[in-house]
Amino acid sequence: MFHPLAGAIQVDRLTIPIQNLSDRHQGLKIVQLSDLHYDGVQFTDAQLQQAITLANLERADLIVITGDFITYRPEPIHKLIKQLSALRSRYGTYAVLGNHDLYHPKAKETITNALNQSDITLLWNEVAYPWGEGLALVGLPDYWHREFRAGAVLEDLDEALPRIVLSHNPDSAEDLRSWRVDLQLSGHTHGGQIYLPGLGTLAGVLSREFDHIPAAIKQRFPLLGTTKRVVRNWDWARGLHRIDRPGRPNLLYVNRGLGTYPPGRLFCPPEVTAITLSRAA
Repeated sequence: MFHPLAGAIQVDRLTIPIQNLSDRHQGLKIVQLSDLHYDGVQFTDAQLQQAITLANLERADLIVITGDFITYRPEPIHKLIKQLSALRSRYGTYAVLGNHDLYHPKAKETITNALNQSDITLLWNEVAYPWGEGLALVGLPDYWHREFRAGAVLEDLDEALPRIVLSHNPDSAEDLRSWRVDLQLSGHTHGGQIYLPGLGTLAGVLSREFDHIPAAIKQRFPLLGTTKRVVRNWDWARGLHRIDRPGRPNLLYVNRGLGTYPPGRLFCPPEVTAITLSRAA
């Protein structure tokens, strides 16, 4: 399904300062993909190939995928994994799962097995060092999953150690305030999907004004209430955010995603993110 007013896939580039970043990690480039919702309809094979091509053109040191490979049924993961094998980076591809990767009773097992048989490393409450010691990559389960245990993972890391955290749902940034997070990479919101110039995301507007909407309209359009169930912090629906905490703030980046979920996108182009790490002054 083509959404002409969504816009073409964009490559959004930014540089993130990291405290205590070592010389050998200076200038590392991470490419983030998120929310593919691969089904061949809402996100077509042609769009997938374009996203892979754009990602490879960035010549990344690492590629990360921040969840929602599928929408409901897990079977499309097998075809998707074959196509994602074309991704190229110096240190490989790492991923976490999103809420849609866990809905179907067999989804987690099917997707995990498919990833384990591919070149994509799945992190589930785990820490990896793909670029060597001195910079950690933390991968967490979806925020709504009972096994989301950020504290159990982050408390084992030395406070002086820089770290990147992959966590599908940006709401998890609230819980992560208790620990150092130099950069959290999330998705889940699809950037709000419908963006109203001058107002922001439609979901954000509805969430803010929900209590003022007449009851008769709420009863007639029950979907109006779903925005608060998708995510609490619609102000974090897209882009870079500073998360206040004692001492140095955490940073959160929310990718607009690649796939689409009904009702589709409007003025909200899909995104490939290219992030360069630099040493903070």
